[in-house]
Amino acid sequence: MDNSKTKFIIDCEDEGKRIDSFLSEILNDISRSKIQNFIKSKEILVNSKPIKPSYQLKSDDEITCSDLKYEITNIPPQDIPLDIVYEDENMLVVNKPSGMLTHPTTTEKENTLVNALKFKYGENLSDINGPFRRGILHRLDRNTSGLLMVAKNNKAHEFLTNQIKTKTAIRKYLAVVRGIIQEDMVLDYPIGRNKSHPQKMDVIFDEKGKPSITELRILQIFREHTFVELTLRTGRTHQIRVHLSHIGHPVYNDTLYGFGKVRIKTEDQVLQAYKLKFTKPFENEIIELEIPKDDKIKRVLEFLDQNK
Repeated sequence: MDNSKTKFIIDCEDEGKRIDSFLSEILNDISRSKIQNFIKSKEILVNSKPIKPSYQLKSDDEITCSDLKYEITNIPPQDIPLDIVYEDENMLVVNKPSGMLTHPTTTEKENTLVNALKFKYGENLSDINGPFRRGILHRLDRNTSGLLMVAKNNKAHEFLTNQIKTKTAIRKYLAVVRGIIQEDMVLDYPIGRNKSHPQKMDVIFDEKGKPSITELRILQIFREHTFVELTLRTGRTHQIRVHLSHIGHPVYNDTLYGFGKVRIKTEDQVLQAYKLKFTKPFENEIIELEIPKDDKIKRVLEFLDQNK
């Protein structure tokens, strides 16, 4: 079908991706080589300007695909239970379980949060970030559980995204980390994509590293581990996990970022988005939400408490 002037707005978690790679994820029946040809012939623009296929995306970039014949990959609605913590006419907040992808990928198009949202809300979800990410403002890794905001329309999406960008929306996490941390600290290290591992991020001290800030507060110290609260001041991909690994205190059972062997088996990293504060769309009301520790955190804390 002819999808004239289809647009995609890039969020901060897709920064650093090549444009040809990004589009090949979301456009069905169109190869990466064809996408590269469309880019070279200026049928795909970024911020109304021609770019190269190797162009690395930046936050807030607007991709325009003009007069291309393609189909946007269909994401099927699925009747998957949602743990809705808050809802109004413009948005909702869900408690995403560990093990669930936030949105589909090129290899997994089912059993994600977006599939569940499409079943319950149909087309009543924002589409600023494209069909793979209907309603999605920000993401949680597959094995990170917790609070996630969802927009029901594009105006609410922009309202809430602006709060994330201006740091007026507060997102707090709980984590168990390896080693003893002696004092509260601010982790201020630029993050970019790992040059040799495309699924991994890294601290990068050159022009490709994006400013990334995480505040860390100690909650409890054990013999060989520390229980901490983390507040995001920016929202890079894997930010908390990368920052903690960089200072030598990776998240418990984070296999991607080097935790090592564990005594208590969990579904990968012991990390939870447990607290959220934001302004209700188009009103002055402040919404504050907090959920209990998830099962992974409770299990690990109980084990550590018994083995002091």
